[in-house]
Formats: sequence, C-alpha cells, structure tokens
Amino acid sequence: MSAFKDPFDHRNQLGAGSCSCGRHHSQAEHDAAALDLAADASDEAMNQRVIESAVMRAVFPDDAKRRRFLQAVGRSTALAAISSVFPFGALEAMAAEKAPLEKTSLKIGFIPITCSSPIVMADPLGFYRAQGLDVQVVKTASWALIRDKVINKEYDASHMLAPMPIAMSLGVGSNPLAVNVATIQNTNGQAITLAMKHKDKRDPKLWKGFKFAVPFDYSMHNFLLRYYVAEHGLDPDKDIQIRVVPPPEMVANLRAGNIDGFLGPDPFNQRAVYDEVGFIHILSKDIWDGHPCCSFAAPAEFVKQNPNTFAALYRAVLTASKMARDPKNRPIMAEVLSPANYLNQPKTVLEQVLTGRFADGLGQVQNVPTRADFDPFPWYSMAVWILTQMKRWGYVKGEVQYKDIAEKVYLLTDARKRMAEVGIAAPKDNYAKFKVLGKEFDPMKPEAYLESFAIKRT
Repeated sequence: MSAFKDPFDHRNQLGAGSCSCGRHHSQAEHDAAALDLAADASDEAMNQRVIESAVMRAVFPDDAKRRRFLQAVGRSTALAAISSVFPFGALEAMAAEKAPLEKTSLKIGFIPITCSSPIVMADPLGFYRAQGLDVQVVKTASWALIRDKVINKEYDASHMLAPMPIAMSLGVGSNPLAVNVATIQNTNGQAITLAMKHKDKRDPKLWKGFKFAVPFDYSMHNFLLRYYVAEHGLDPDKDIQIRVVPPPEMVANLRAGNIDGFLGPDPFNQRAVYDEVGFIHILSKDIWDGHPCCSFAAPAEFVKQNPNTFAALYRAVLTASKMARDPKNRPIMAEVLSPANYLNQPKTVLEQVLTGRFADGLGQVQNVPTRADFDPFPWYSMAVWILTQMKRWGYVKGEVQYKDIAEKVYLLTDARKRMAEVGIAAPKDNYAKFKVLGKEFDPMKPEAYLESFAIKRT
C-alpha cells in the first residue's frame, strides 16, 4: 500500500531541481522569490500609508480635529472623500518606480508667497516622498538671498522669479551661473496695491513722486510696474521711485508710510486689504492675462549631474501644479499653506487669493476665478518678453540673442516630457503671441516690439 500523499504538500509534487510553480530551479529559490514579493508588497503598502497619512495631516493639521473626523466618518470613508481631490493613485504609481537617484536629500528655497504653492505643497502632501526624495523646503527672507544660496550651492534647486534664471545665466546683477527653468510656478497672482490715502488717485498720471516697492530688480513685478506707468506717460526712472522690498515686509512699509504702493505677490496684496492699510488698484492679470511670475529652477550643473533626481523632483512639483490648477482644490490649498512654517497667513486671506473671490479694499467684493493660476508650461516667448524689458530699461545692453537665451534657459522640451508623465497636456507650440495692456507681442519680432515704445532707456 503506497504512502498517503498530501495533495497540498508541494514536497510530494516535486522532482529534483524544480518547485511548486515550475518557474524556479528549486523550492528554496521559489521560497526566496515569495519572500521578495511579500517585501515588495509591504513596501507598496507602506508607501500608500505614508502618502495617505501625509495628506490627512495636511488637510487636518490639528491632531484632535483629525482624530474626531476619522472617528466620526471612519478612515475608509475619509480617504474616499480626500482621494476625490488628491491623486493617490498617481502618487502610488510614481512611488513604485525605482529609478536610481543620484541624490536623495535636497534643499529647496522658497519665499513665503502664493506663487511658491506647488513647491511648498509637494512637501506636506508627500509628493517628494512619493518620488523617493527627502526634500527640505527652506523659507528664505529675500530673492537676493535665494540667488546667493543657489550660487553657493546651499540650495539644490529653488523657487525663483521668472526673470532671475535669465539674469543669473547672463551674469546680470551677480556672477554668472547657468540656471535652467523647469516649470513656471504660477501665472497671474500679483497686483498693484496702493495705500488707503490714495483712494482718490486711481489715475496713474497722478502718481508722480510716488514711492513703489517691488520684490527684486529681476522680477515680473518690476517689469510690469514699469510697463504700466510708462503706458500712462510716466518715466519709471524719473517720475516715480521704485525700491526693492522683500515681500513679507511690504504691508508693514505701506502701513508705516514708507511707500505709497507696491506691485507685489500675493498674499500680501490681500493682506493689505485684510489689515485695512491698502486697496487693490489693479490685478496683474488685467495688465497681462497669463503672465508668468515665479518659476522652479535649478543650476544647469545640478540638472546635468543628477538627471534622475531632477526628473523625480520635476514630477513631484508638476504633480502639485496639476492639483493647484483645479479650482475645487483651492480651499484645501489654503489650509495646507497657511501654517507658520509655510506662508504664515490667515486661511481667509489665502482663500480670497486662491479662489478669486475677494474684498478689494474699496468696498466691493470681486469674483475673478483666474486671479491666480498655476500653469507650469515654460513658454520660450515668456523669456523673450522678459529680455525685451531687460533691454528696454538698461539691465542688458547691446545685441541680445533672444531666441538662443530663451531656449537655453527654459527647459521646454523637458517640461513636455515630465508633464506627460503626470498627465498634464502641454501645448504643441514653443512660442505664442499675447497682449500686454492691449498691445500685441510677437516673440519673433522682439526688436520691433522694443522700438515701438516711446519711453525706454535704449
């Protein structure tokens, strides 16, 4: 009588040099592979839990409130609700990618303004961690300090004003350092804010002798303010004064009477209204709708030496940009960004900026959904316009190779590739015409555009 053979005992089904699934040379190899699969599954589950926990903490930073919410609705219901807003699936898929990263611990500088939203949000929402990166986002006092820390290699990449990488690459205002723009961080999102005492001086022709603040010489704020007053017949170098003031100090300087107004980034325009020290004269979108303000940039050397790390960083920031573009996410963004270690602003102020429903300081509530947007595409034409204004006001002199500089500094081809990876549709064109205060800009004819201005330094 033959011995009983348990059909579930793989050892009774095997011959020498085989295993129960028939894909391995031995059962030992089979068992080792099973352990690897279990470890991978554990890693994936851990990634998912880390991402979910990061998002829950961001949405409900108060521990007690978060616990009460989870107890009231249950964790699965809560995650189902949050997942309708946040891209859990995409994050988990990206976390599963195991491309070798040249460097995982990174420092990224930012200025505490709404323009920095994608860079900042990617931290508490776990987008950097999902890419295998350990990123420290560092709040920084001024744009000059951002520039210096990038030059000194204290920051691997940084939040920068859109013109800064151009100026740095050309060696204008600092020693030359080749810098690349990966994405535009935000479009629109700025304003001209005036002190309350100037409510009766809405006509820019009445602004002779006014003192204005901008955050940096190489900023869209400086170039848009100059453009605006020049179109109203004032010479920005003779008829008004323009001072560089770090954005967090603008409202205090307006309150103290040190300046009459500023063209600055949000949330400080809205904060001036909130504090009842200023009113919004005009949104920057009404000067140029869709204009760039800030960018996400890195030294060209870092990009070249760390291609996989840079790609991972790129995807993380673009994931945040994609989330930021959706209007339904704006209230949650205000919640995530308001804490002291990020923008340090009342949630109400941020909601007014991000949703576009805001008090203007003149007794009206405005509804402008596109007041701030986060389109990441780095059009070459944006760089060309910036260069025309740098030449117009004497920041660069002589012949300017507009196209060459734009295409060297702005990583448009890379942007298309990385945008596709996170599900963002990119335009097919590289250059686009647009209007600034009704005047069309053709990026193929920058010199003709420059010559058309009556007030200029060149």
